[in-house]
Amino acid sequence: MKLLQGKTALVTGASKGIGRAIAIRYAEQGANVAFTYLSSVEQGQALEAELSAKGVKAKGYRSDASDFSQAEKLVNEVISDFGTLDILVNNAGITMDNLLLRLNEEAWDRVINVNLKSCFNTVKAATKPMMKQKGGSIINMTSVVGLKGNAGQANYAASKAGIIGFTKSVALELGSRGIRANAIAPGFIETEMTGKLDEKTVQLWRDAIPLKRGGKPEDVADACVFLGSEMSSYISGQVLQVDGGMLT
Repeated sequence: MKLLQGKTALVTGASKGIGRAIAIRYAEQGANVAFTYLSSVEQGQALEAELSAKGVKAKGYRSDASDFSQAEKLVNEVISDFGTLDILVNNAGITMDNLLLRLNEEAWDRVINVNLKSCFNTVKAATKPMMKQKGGSIINMTSVVGLKGNAGQANYAASKAGIIGFTKSVALELGSRGIRANAIAPGFIETEMTGKLDEKTVQLWRDAIPLKRGGKPEDVADACVFLGSEMSSYISGQVLQVDGGMLT
């Protein structure tokens, strides 16, 4: 039996990296998958075809989760197209790094909107439908940076720390309706973005991690499968670190 058989999941920011890995793992575990992309149109279309080939229903939506009305429209469309929404994964996120002295207002607002406000927007839109069906699993992607901070990432750290507080509050509010809310805090995950970095720098990071390797997007995706499935039916309001022991 597949762990997510018959469930419908919505994954934001799924055209590449961690989001793409989550969408693929979900389809492999039997979930019907709705996902969003923004600028990566070709990658989004390719992912839709790849997921459909796994024998599940899949559809990509070009939508900006940081826009309140777009997020509401998205959730309504997903429920209209799929009939239900059982798992919501807020994965869309960006970085605009700079030291505080050089960090401008635009870089602050943009990161807070894309990373934090998008979680509010989609969860707000999904709350009533999930309450109606008396169940659901909300998974918000935070970061180890949201737990410990990082020089040059004040905006990113603030957005990711905000997600943790938001997730815990949602868990308290919606638990009585059978809705669970958890956050996942990835550590150093090797994706297309880290592939552009100097190999020596990447190796220094690997050496500093107790498990002596960077994480794979699939490591995060597997945690998402667990939190989306009935295996975690008594787990809510938690932050699951997927970081190889980096932050202990």
